[in-house]
Amino acid sequence: MTTHPGPWWNSWHKGEGALILHVDLRPDDGRERRALSFLDDEERRRWDGFVVKGARRRFSLCRAALRINLCERLGCANDALSFGYLEHGKPFAKVNGTPSPLSFNVSHSGSNGLIAFAEHDGLGVDLEERAPDRNFDGIGSSVYGPAEQRVLTAARGRRKADLFYRLWSLKEALIKALGTGFALNPSRFEVPPAMLGGARSSVFRFPHAPSDRWWLMDLGEPRFAAALAYRLPSRDTDSHLHVSAN
Repeated sequence: MTTHPGPWWNSWHKGEGALILHVDLRPDDGRERRALSFLDDEERRRWDGFVVKGARRRFSLCRAALRINLCERLGCANDALSFGYLEHGKPFAKVNGTPSPLSFNVSHSGSNGLIAFAEHDGLGVDLEERAPDRNFDGIGSSVYGPAEQRVLTAARGRRKADLFYRLWSLKEALIKALGTGFALNPSRFEVPPAMLGGARSSVFRFPHAPSDRWWLMDLGEPRFAAALAYRLPSRDTDSHLHVSAN
């Protein structure tokens, strides 16, 4: 197994007040040993509870990268950093027991992970490695709304797989930004019509809370589908109301 010195993450996307790091989750003995050394007792118990070795690796590499980068941004030692959890399980950082205002969110799939940092309230990031030969229409009927299902049903071949994972990453980022988990059925809302038509970004409103606006971005690339979502401040102007097409 190859051992690579140095960080296993790098800056992947920067803009819109957010920084997203890409985390390399491929097997690497040296990185895995180093990552494990950053975890606290609770995190080590979680690591030890994973039956599948790949799940252990992904957890330790992502969690350690999160810890190292949070400590750098918050100016604290690793042993001063801990995590609290909101009602539906979304984590937040604490320094010496005091909650930090810095927002973060983590997602991983296969050999890739993303960690997003922002000052924005309500931050969500999602990454999905594309798996071919799934029943995309069948799965889509339970998680997508009517307009999304029509677009998915009309797609063929590789386009169907790409569209399925693009839509899922967008919806998952929104759910994670909202922070309610799957207490909100994903079929109860749809991505903005402009994004169904190919736009890479748009303002979004949940049907059950239309007064709150969210900025939604498609960040997909050849390796994986990915998306970023965050709540727009109430003072925000129409500067975000444009959309950009592929």
